[in-house]
Amino acid sequence: MVWDRQTKMEYEWKPDEQGLQQILQLLKESQSPDTTIQRTVQQKLEQLNQYPDFNNYLIFVLTKLKSEDEPTRSLSGLILKNNVKAHFQNFPNGVTDFIKSECLNNIGDSSPLIRATVVAHMAMPDIMLLDFLKKCVFVQGILITTIASKGELQNWPDLLPKLCSLLDSEDYNTCEGAFGALQKICEDSAEILDSDVLDRPLNIMIPKFLQFFKHSSPKIRSHAVACVNQFIISRTQALMLHIDSFIENLFALAGDEEPEVRKNVCRALVMLLEVRMDRLLPHMHNIVEYMLQRTQDQDENVALEACEFWLTLAEQPICKDVLVRHLPKLIPVLVNGMKYSDIDIILLKGDVEEDETIPDSEQDIRPRFHRSRTVAQQHDEDGIEEEDDDDDEIDDDDTISDWNLRKCSAAALDVLANVYRDELLPHILPLLKELLFHHEWVVKESGILVLGAIAEGCMQGMIPYLPELIPHLIQCLSDKKALVRSITCWTLSRYAHWVVSQPPDTYLKPLMTELLKRILDSNKRVQEAACSAFATLEEEACTELVPYLAYILDTLVFAFSKYQHKNLLILYDAIGTLADSVGHHLNKPEYIQMLMPPLIQKWNMLKDEDKDLFPLLECLSSVATALQSGFLPYCEPVYQRCVNLVQKTLAQAMLNNAQPDQYEAPDKDFMIVALDLLSGLAEGLGGNIEQLVARSNILTLMYQCMQDKMPEVRQSSFALLGDLTKACFQHVKPCIADFMPILGTNLNPEFISVCNNATWAIGEISIQMGIEMQPYIPMVLHQLVEIINRPNTPKTLLENTAITIGRLGYVCPQEVAPMLQQFIRPWCTSLRNIRDNEEKDSAFRGICTMISVNPSGVIQDFIFFCDAVASWINPKDDLRDMFCKILHGFKNQVGDENWRRFSDQFPLPLKERLAAFYGV
Repeated sequence: MVWDRQTKMEYEWKPDEQGLQQILQLLKESQSPDTTIQRTVQQKLEQLNQYPDFNNYLIFVLTKLKSEDEPTRSLSGLILKNNVKAHFQNFPNGVTDFIKSECLNNIGDSSPLIRATVVAHMAMPDIMLLDFLKKCVFVQGILITTIASKGELQNWPDLLPKLCSLLDSEDYNTCEGAFGALQKICEDSAEILDSDVLDRPLNIMIPKFLQFFKHSSPKIRSHAVACVNQFIISRTQALMLHIDSFIENLFALAGDEEPEVRKNVCRALVMLLEVRMDRLLPHMHNIVEYMLQRTQDQDENVALEACEFWLTLAEQPICKDVLVRHLPKLIPVLVNGMKYSDIDIILLKGDVEEDETIPDSEQDIRPRFHRSRTVAQQHDEDGIEEEDDDDDEIDDDDTISDWNLRKCSAAALDVLANVYRDELLPHILPLLKELLFHHEWVVKESGILVLGAIAEGCMQGMIPYLPELIPHLIQCLSDKKALVRSITCWTLSRYAHWVVSQPPDTYLKPLMTELLKRILDSNKRVQEAACSAFATLEEEACTELVPYLAYILDTLVFAFSKYQHKNLLILYDAIGTLADSVGHHLNKPEYIQMLMPPLIQKWNMLKDEDKDLFPLLECLSSVATALQSGFLPYCEPVYQRCVNLVQKTLAQAMLNNAQPDQYEAPDKDFMIVALDLLSGLAEGLGGNIEQLVARSNILTLMYQCMQDKMPEVRQSSFALLGDLTKACFQHVKPCIADFMPILGTNLNPEFISVCNNATWAIGEISIQMGIEMQPYIPMVLHQLVEIINRPNTPKTLLENTAITIGRLGYVCPQEVAPMLQQFIRPWCTSLRNIRDNEEKDSAFRGICTMISVNPSGVIQDFIFFCDAVASWINPKDDLRDMFCKILHGFKNQVGDENWRRFSDQFPLPLKERLAAFYGV
């Protein structure tokens, strides 16, 4: 039996005394503050790793040498944990058995530090002893759960039964140690615990955990609830069978004196809202009252967990009815939670007003991720449509933590404002009046945050108050407290849409003037908030900003010399957004002379492997597109560097594929961002890019990128293919036979953005190829028809698919027209909302040509065609003639009486429009 061998092993293995002393000496030396000694010890420990016995020594020190000091024993366990993580599969059987046996035998060690080391898991990349010792209080169950996480649950069948039996131990330390290990195993291995692989141990474990909800020790109660909580979201069958008992036990713990227990109870109720609302509904009044109390809990971790309840409830259809009677109590609680705490202010250095000259520490700078280019259509009502673009985060105090009570309260108020709309205002406005003009800056600041949080949901109801509030907020931009100035920037950005809808001199001009001053604020937090707010204002105002361009550029360029590292990255965004918003209006010699030198200076300073290139390349892409021919003097070095970045990344990827042990995988974001800048250059320079393409191997590189495993690389390469097709098709045409099959295989809507860009590129290629597109139609048409008929396809993909089908029909009507009936209805509904432009023009010419080849294909859905035709504001004369011919042809064919009956189904505006424009 396995356990016999382990017991035997336990007695058989004895350390060599000299070797043991040597290892103990190393463990003590590694606690030295001297980094040189630490490094030497580290090297010796790595050498010892070559001996399998070394791990036996480590477990021996951890579990047997009770006379040794705790830090030394714990460190021994930590080194063993790292060895298990790195080399466990290579341990000899005897060693693994000995380690497992010793772990289980020592789970109840009287020292919390040793118990922690034996039974918990915390991923630490390096053995930094002093750090570990400081943090060890938080660490639970390192060894057992590290072994379990290596897929060893299947190979250690006695682990779970043994841990569960140890829960019944009369020794508190053993019970707590076993629970600590079980909690981490439940967190790390929830899926496998609920599978047949282990014979579904949860059927025994969950009822067992529920028994401990009433345990006398708060620590044990907390472990028990935390263990069960791991199985709520997955609706684990073993828990669902005991759901009523679970909920009943949770209610019994509602007033527990231990904060950790209350926190886990709140967490459970939040998750149950999502998965078992049916069981909570009968108790909902009491649950809401309880969560109101807990959201005001003295322990902020409990309050934060409870505050999540309102966020989750707001997403449920029953929210409006359930909460309405509680709003008078709930809204003041949320508003109160939006004040900075004393600790927040200390952490945010809220008393530091001027810090612009202090360099940023690198950990202040969040990692940047480039979002690949997606080709979208323009709409009459809202410019470019960006799906799932949610940059409108609540507040900007990210240096405290990613998530805290203030942010959660503000987010909850935001979603509730979207649920109740203006019905929320009677509960908010009296509070706002008091907060916004309060003499204490902390209270005033929270009022400004409240005003920003409700902006989206309550916009209509707020409009009457904005003529008074916006000037007050513009004044607050000059407040003496930096934290007030920064939140005011954010809140004003939430009302930018309304500001822009008013006469420019009334609010836009004063707001822009003050925001530009704040961009040059002496406080870095305010600079950041002002830059972000100004980018939002740019998106809303677009060409309204053209009269002020010189003043805006003057400020943004001055900020280059003023900003520290972190805000410089946000400044690039503000400049790129300005270029997107004003477009070709930026192409004036005086503006180019102001803007380009500092950008190119930064460009020359950055190395190829510096991630600051991402925002700078994104910015330059927007600037190149806006400047068009104005970018020509700068284009050659920029183009060449982008090609080099793509080439280097591909070469590194090939080396990594061939010899992964020797070569690191490249960061492909460098390649993606370079491809996107090349797209921007092609779009901005048009035919002027031809010489650069001719002298480079970009098409060969693109061919490789189009087949990359990473979807974002393919997405950006298809965007570039479309842009180069428009700019210099003579260089693309020789490669079409290689490119088209790849485009065809990427028409897979599972990867929406890849599929979208491939579809758009096919449409651009077809316009250039004309009749020569014929052999490629079978590669793409069926997939495109499938996509346009697919339910829940995103709007951008539907529109691009419709345009490409129309373009294919325009150049090869005989090949596409036979399928007309299969796509005409979704085709018409997809294109009725997009702006008149060249793409829409060519697509409609295609549909008209296909109708002339296959008129019967449109008869059943002719009303949709009429509606799509009526969506044109100003079609070209020959296209209008095509529409006229089809409409009159149909009317003549069915006769006046039938046409009258048919057109009586039209909505009145459609009927009037067709009569006025086309005489039918």
